[in-house]
Amino acid sequence: MAALGLDFGTSNTAAAVTVNGKPWVIPLEDGASTLPTAVFLDFGSGEMLFGQTAARAMTGGTEGRFMRSLKSILGTPLAQEKRQFLNQKMTLIEVIGLFLKEIKTRAEATTYQTYDHVVSGRPVRFHSASEERNAQALIDLEEAYRLAGFKSVSFLAEPEAAALAVGGHGRLLIVDIGGGTSDFTVCDKDENGMRVLASQGIRLGGTDFDRALSLAHVMPLLGYGATIGNEIGAGGHTAPRSVFQDLATWEKITFVYGPQLLRDVRKWERLAEEPQLFARLAEVLEAHLGHELAYAVEAGKIAANMDQTGRINLGFVEKALSVTLGVEDILRDLGSFGAEIADCALETVRMAGVPPQTIDRVVYVGGSSMMNIVRNNVATVFPHAKSETSEVFTAVAHGLALAAERHTKGN
Repeated sequence: MAALGLDFGTSNTAAAVTVNGKPWVIPLEDGASTLPTAVFLDFGSGEMLFGQTAARAMTGGTEGRFMRSLKSILGTPLAQEKRQFLNQKMTLIEVIGLFLKEIKTRAEATTYQTYDHVVSGRPVRFHSASEERNAQALIDLEEAYRLAGFKSVSFLAEPEAAALAVGGHGRLLIVDIGGGTSDFTVCDKDENGMRVLASQGIRLGGTDFDRALSLAHVMPLLGYGATIGNEIGAGGHTAPRSVFQDLATWEKITFVYGPQLLRDVRKWERLAEEPQLFARLAEVLEAHLGHELAYAVEAGKIAANMDQTGRINLGFVEKALSVTLGVEDILRDLGSFGAEIADCALETVRMAGVPPQTIDRVVYVGGSSMMNIVRNNVATVFPHAKSETSEVFTAVAHGLALAAERHTKGN
């Protein structure tokens, strides 16, 4: 029975198999090695679009509903709620199932194989603080795979999958920072194979970085923290925080829009000390620009990380509106995240029962592992270890393909 290695990520998804014993990532879209984990419900055609096609529909102004970071809702009550999607009521687990079904279909069409079994990556922990949600998330994900048409599913922790794909020998610390979680594995590799000593993870990733930067630099331009005057009498109050927090959170953006909130914002605009702030917020809500905001923040973050100075371009909200993002902003707004990631990496080594100085190599995977705030903090904790970058976006998929091959041979 053929098995597919599938890395369903918060931001991107990859599928892989082995060819002559070596991992091969299946091109799922336009020859690309990964597919954005994005879904667009086209109200006009009634179609469900995926990946870059979904993103283009959203940015092109097609009327519909865009969803990203669906993995983040696993294990939460939001995953089980029935909502109206196109012409039927579905849960978000069912939407994820349709996304995974599309991945299965594309992989089978490209490889001329039928995949009844999937070896799926999973975070070490979907949720840091709740054992109940952590367990439920795995149940939700397995249900989504079965809805996608897979007859059986097995799971492998994502950093352990990445470790399988990393070459060389020695004691390794895998640092896998994705869109929604940070995961770590300590393992020993030699000519006899790999031995996992410990794995650990926290619910913290690139989308949290985006949220923090959005709340600090973008949402204040839309009224976050601003004062609204009382309708009767003197005085005022601070604008409700929840709308801004949801608008800054990738997986919640699509559920912000609605006529009642827009009416409330128009009222805030009339009563505000700075009405222009809420006029911008109304524009974002009326034109459904929340995801454009999130993409602009993400682009500014990447630019600031690479070029020392980035810019969050908000010209689609108001002409010439933008925010400069510098190194000092990254350090201030994301510094605690970098420290938390380094602390968890060190805790994983302690769980393994080995001294930190025995780590030979720190291997980074996952798109958000490219952030300097991550690498600098981890390097401080493991100053003697060699720092390496694996296949950032596909190392996990490579390892899952190797695990899938073993499953196939075992059957």
